[in-house]
Amino acid sequence: MFPNHPSRSMQDTFYVEGGDSVLRTHTSPGADPLRCSTHKPPIRIICPGRVYRVDHDATHSPMFHQVEGLWVDEGVSLADLKGTITQFCRAFFERDDIGVRFRPSYFPFVEPGVEIDMAWSAPTDRTAEVDSYLEIAGAGRACIPTCCATCGIDPEKYSGFAFGMGLDRLAMLKYGVNDLRLFFENDLKFLAQFR
Repeated sequence: MFPNHPSRSMQDTFYVEGGDSVLRTHTSPGADPLRCSTHKPPIRIICPGRVYRVDHDATHSPMFHQVEGLWVDEGVSLADLKGTITQFCRAFFERDDIGVRFRPSYFPFVEPGVEIDMAWSAPTDRTAEVDSYLEIAGAGRACIPTCCATCGIDPEKYSGFAFGMGLDRLAMLKYGVNDLRLFFENDLKFLAQFR
């Protein structure tokens, strides 16, 4: 593990006793081997995986599933990110009127960074007006000069975006589950509704 890797500083996490290992807090390391291999743009990666963070409440779990997305090519912009995420949300939630907003935020893998929020209603009344927004992803413009220049990708020619999205939270929103922890309790009555 790299001593200065971002997973060591942004969130509390779990360390493996007796070594330098840390359980990954995001799926970004899964994209690194392809990004820094002999592959040249266009690069399009979807990297799902299990991640760990010291969070535990109704919308967070210490273990959850995340998907990392990365697109590097000529002319890729934040407008492409917005269109991709908005179209995904419309298809996944089977609604064309889904509200998606982007808020400035800091993430070490992107610059500028954004948090992506989705409008949602209380799980008991899906026809109600929007009650609030819930964060569904962190994202931003891929740091081509710092991340990809060392891999031989010309930062003057290529740009891109990256995102990390929690799959369990998306399922929570899609099925109107008000507590994420229910997915991990192995209650057969609860799980049977998703057959």
